[in-house]
Amino acid sequence: MAKNLDEYRCKLVSKILQSGSQEEVKRYFDAAIKGMKSHNVNGHIMVRFIDKVLFELESYSPMTQEPQQWSNIKMGRIYGLQLKGNIAPAAAV
Repeated sequence: MAKNLDEYRCKLVSKILQSGSQEEVKRYFDAAIKGMKSHNVNGHIMVRFIDKVLFELESYSPMTQEPQQWSNIKMGRIYGLQLKGNIAPAAAV
């Protein structure tokens, strides 16, 4: 795992942008969450991590991205929201 969650988030966003498919985007997101769980990161911290990833992905413009990158960004946003929804109820317990 990266030295801190900001570095980890930057690496995840970079991998999302460079992914060759939407399935890769999901795998990278899943691996990030699995890594945080293996390090016993609190659910609230994971939700905040996902929020920051989503915020960064939302800052990209379709006019400045290649079609595959834009597709990856959209999938990252959709899948990130799904993951957040799955983690948020568990974090509230």
